[in-house]
Amino acid sequence: MIEGVRIPTRRVGALIGPEGKVKKELEERSGVTLLIDGQTGDVVFRDEKAFDALVALKVREVVRAIGRGFSPEHAMRLFQDDVFLEVVDIAEYVGKRADRVSRVRARLIGTSGRTRRTIETSTGSDLSIDGDTVAILGEAPEVALAKEAVEMILTGAPHSAVYSFLERKRKDLRLRDLGMDL
Repeated sequence: MIEGVRIPTRRVGALIGPEGKVKKELEERSGVTLLIDGQTGDVVFRDEKAFDALVALKVREVVRAIGRGFSPEHAMRLFQDDVFLEVVDIAEYVGKRADRVSRVRARLIGTSGRTRRTIETSTGSDLSIDGDTVAILGEAPEVALAKEAVEMILTGAPHSAVYSFLERKRKDLRLRDLGMDL
C-alpha cells in the first residue's frame, strides 16, 4: 500500500481533470486506483492491481506534482525513469512569517516572471512556485542545478550572481554534452 498524500483543495480539479480524464489516465497507466476526497484534498492509493511497485510510487509523485501546481501534462513526465520532483520549502530558509515568504517568493518569480523563466531555460527544468514551496521537475542534473539556483535566491544572493552562475553552469553542461569535459 502506498502512503496517501494531501493536496490543496484548489488543485483537486486539476487532478481529476475535465470529465475525470486526468484521474482516469493515471489509473489506466498504472493500475492504481485513486480515491480523492474533494473536501479535504486527501488522495488515497489502492495499489492491489498496480502494474509494479515503481509505477505505483510514480503515480504518487505525479499526484504530488499536480498538488504543487504543475499541469497534469508536465506532471506526467514523472512516469519517465530519469525525471524527478524536488520540493523546496521556502519557510525553511526565511522562517514562517508571511511577509518574508511573500517577499522571497516574489524574488524567485522576478519581474514579469524573468527569474523563474531564466532558471527554467538555463537548466531545462520546470518550476512551480506555489504557496510556501518551490517545486522543481526535470532530470537529475537539471533538478540539482535549478535547486542550487533557487537556494541562492532563498539565501539572499543578488539576481545578477544567480544569472552568472547559471550561465557558467550552462556552458559547462554544453561542453560536457559535447564530450569536452573540463
